[in-house]
Amino acid sequence: MKAASHRFGAWLLAACALVLLAGCATGPRISTDADPEADFSRYRTWAFYEPIAMEQSGYSTWLTERIRDDVRREMEARGYAYDEGSPDLRVNFQGIVQEKTSVYSVPRTDYQFFYSYRHRAYYAVPFWYDETQVNRYTEGTLTVDLVDAAQNRLVWTGAAIGRVTRKGPAERAEDVDRAITEIFLRYPFRAGSGVGTLPER
Repeated sequence: MKAASHRFGAWLLAACALVLLAGCATGPRISTDADPEADFSRYRTWAFYEPIAMEQSGYSTWLTERIRDDVRREMEARGYAYDEGSPDLRVNFQGIVQEKTSVYSVPRTDYQFFYSYRHRAYYAVPFWYDETQVNRYTEGTLTVDLVDAAQNRLVWTGAAIGRVTRKGPAERAEDVDRAITEIFLRYPFRAGSGVGTLPER
């Protein structure tokens, strides 16, 4: 029972990561990396990795199904054919949340008052200093991995990173769509081609 509770808690944290995906006006930060030795011209078919990292609890949710639909759309837009039996690529995805702390300095000005006995009055003398500010927040990451199925080797990965915010289901769904789109905008290959090209939209 305790192990099941722990798995559910881990899944819940991962699901919460999806709330971040449009956490700021400019959208999430996107980072990608590719295996320099991978020959992308060999890849023509794909399927989902089993089990999907975000579904290791043993069941899917409406959010993971939404990601599946978005991934399918992006892969098909690049000419990849879905082949559950013997795919060239397998696609995996995961959501992670982390507590973060940022520390920064803010310049401040203050005044100290001194009494002048010669002029019989108080005078304000300014002085400047830096005030340290500490900000704690939750950061979420949605990662999409493309794995060479024959070698079980990661050949490309993309991540959307941003702050976790509270939103309704409709907004979260839009954020998921936007994040997957932005991640795949950094994936330049098409099925059967190692040349970097982007699909038409």
